[in-house]
Amino acid sequence: MGAVTEQPGRDDLARWMESRPTNYYEATSNLRSVLDIRAGATRTSAMEPGLKDFGGVVAEVIDPVVEILERHRELPAHVPYDGIGRRVEQIEFHPDYRRAGQAVWSSGILAVNQGGRGAFEQAALFYLLAQAGEGGHSCPVVCTAGLARAVERRGSPELKARYLSGLFEVDYDRCLRGSQFLTEVQGGSDVGANVARAVPDPTEPGAWRITGEKWFCSVADADLFAVTARPDGASEGTRGLGCFLVPRSLDGVTPNGFRIRRLKDKLGTRCLASAEIDFDGALGWPIGGVEEGFHVAVEELLNASRWLNAVGSTGLMRRAYLEASTFARHRQAFGQAVGSFPAVREQLAVMKVEEQAALASTMALTGLLDHLNGGQASEPEVAVYRFLVNANKYLTSITATDVVHRGIEVLGGNGTIEDFSPLPRLYRDAVVFESWEGTHNVLCAQVYRDCTRLGLLDQVLAWARGELATAGGNDGARVTAALDALEPRLRRSLADPEYAAAHFRRHLNHLTRVIQASCLLTEAVTGADAQKSAVVALFVRRHLAPEHRPEDEPGWNELVEAVVGDDVG
Repeated sequence: MGAVTEQPGRDDLARWMESRPTNYYEATSNLRSVLDIRAGATRTSAMEPGLKDFGGVVAEVIDPVVEILERHRELPAHVPYDGIGRRVEQIEFHPDYRRAGQAVWSSGILAVNQGGRGAFEQAALFYLLAQAGEGGHSCPVVCTAGLARAVERRGSPELKARYLSGLFEVDYDRCLRGSQFLTEVQGGSDVGANVARAVPDPTEPGAWRITGEKWFCSVADADLFAVTARPDGASEGTRGLGCFLVPRSLDGVTPNGFRIRRLKDKLGTRCLASAEIDFDGALGWPIGGVEEGFHVAVEELLNASRWLNAVGSTGLMRRAYLEASTFARHRQAFGQAVGSFPAVREQLAVMKVEEQAALASTMALTGLLDHLNGGQASEPEVAVYRFLVNANKYLTSITATDVVHRGIEVLGGNGTIEDFSPLPRLYRDAVVFESWEGTHNVLCAQVYRDCTRLGLLDQVLAWARGELATAGGNDGARVTAALDALEPRLRRSLADPEYAAAHFRRHLNHLTRVIQASCLLTEAVTGADAQKSAVVALFVRRHLAPEHRPEDEPGWNELVEAVVGDDVG
């Protein structure tokens, strides 16, 4: 048998793999420019060394570890008993999982936001982390951040003294990781249907005993659980819920009144331990007043998760674009690079534009949160934050799934192979991100309730027009016209619940696209960035220009070229 002839295409693929970034921060200049605009150049310069360090750690430590765990299906395992039959209810991970956790926590991703002073810093670090996919640590980071916020802002002095330092700890082997267990089998998005009970502990003042089943418990290996339960005699619905901090163990060994039924076998975020858990007299303490439980859960836990979910979705998009654009540069087909074909270039341009639009709206939201945390937010800013934290999570998560799917298409059949690229993993994670902390319809319904009950729409429209105030040219005019045309339909929705039930979601989708365009325009004008202006132009034409047809626009191909630039040669 003769020698096997080496295939020339393999050399192209090898060059593609070798061209992958060794530092995700250095590979993403847009992050620095957006931070300069939203956080300020001085603050960005101060955080840049840490971002640069972590960008390298994600590329060279965390991402390879996650690839190994996923490729070999080294997934979490439930260990209910130890070797001599004692109930321990532990979750066992591959040793590389700890290695990744050490790298994540040592970045200071939790510590930077102690006292609510580091929203931009935390968002930027999480954006870089998400480029490795969920990896089993993104959700624990988010849940710990939310629990730290809740304890810091609402917890009793005793809870703060006992747990806050551990929640902000940078040493993975000493930290306290948080989780939040709200969902019950009959009460998923309908949290008011929950039936888990809480009764005062007869021996320890201020403590309660929690009993009931929780249906979807991510970070089942956490040290501290935030659990919603209804005190005996409390009212029905969400008003009657309390929010309690339940330690995993009171003695460091014995489970604190809980039993894990089983781990969930999920489509994505597979390195993350999600479980069904029964509580039977678990000892816990209220976070805030018992009667404030639902407000604590939403305003501190869920809102933090929804903000960071959008950051994570944006990171998934960025990684998908990096994989697809570098592949298109090196892969040859029909005698030329795949990236030279106009259809592929347009596909890549769309991916790049959608990621930058998501980053624009999410960093604008981060700025609102930063003002809120610092006690500097005006009443209109508080209103816009309340609106955007839900609307932005809804839209960015949908967009992430689409963008990663587009990346898979650029790679062709190779894009579906698990060990060829991270795209299959990112795609599965993106689908889970869509339902994480609220399905799309639930979030749209929440925005609708907030708009009708709190009168948010006027402040949101004024804020969007404020973003547009410095935007000139045709694109600024197009976005303003789109907003003006949308306003009567939005007001009709708020006045007509039956009309809203059928149409508010599409109106919200359109309004959030207007907000993203407004934020992109702010970046283009403030940064005097020609490529960002091209990003705005393509985004506006795709989403906000009525009956836009690329084939009828003479400059469409030039616009695509301006967006893609030198990314694919």
